[in-house]
Amino acid sequence: MQMKETEKELVDMVLSGRSEAFEPLVTPYRQPLLALACRLTGNREEAREVVQEAFLRAFRHLPRYDASRSFRNWLYQIAANEARDRLRKRRREARLLEEAGRGLAAGRDPEAGCRAREIRSDLEKCLAVLGPREREVFILRDIEELDIRETARALGCSNISVRVNLSSARRKIRDVIRDKFPHLEEGR
Repeated sequence: MQMKETEKELVDMVLSGRSEAFEPLVTPYRQPLLALACRLTGNREEAREVVQEAFLRAFRHLPRYDASRSFRNWLYQIAANEARDRLRKRRREARLLEEAGRGLAAGRDPEAGCRAREIRSDLEKCLAVLGPREREVFILRDIEELDIRETARALGCSNISVRVNLSSARRKIRDVIRDKFPHLEEGR
């Protein structure tokens, strides 16, 4: 299916530097994409973030858009990919927390298992205070141990953005640990 004529005109306007034409280009797709993202993520708030990120990616990559393809399908593909990426990240976070808990319970005594579950729960609460980008940066940089450049590349952002988000994430986690989970800070 080819691109609609009005969409082609709006794409041409955006590509010629008139970025204000992007809003009317994507507005008709906001609700359908939100419904798709909601079904894929199972979370309305995360779905809103998926759609926002999909629109940002579409704007950044518009020069590479192939006008012989349907603009609608192209947007849907971007949104679906973003939702899948977020689900993979969510599963990876859960796996890392599970592995951390298992590692702590290596002694296999009941008290150690209980303690490991408590620590895992506390770690999840610490991560919950982070915004989505801070969480992604923190996990890739401090848990997955990617360097700044690799983290920036994986997230499609600048090195400075990684540094800013990482600094903010570490500060927030330090504050939460200090205020709510001092036992984690003490290493007990």
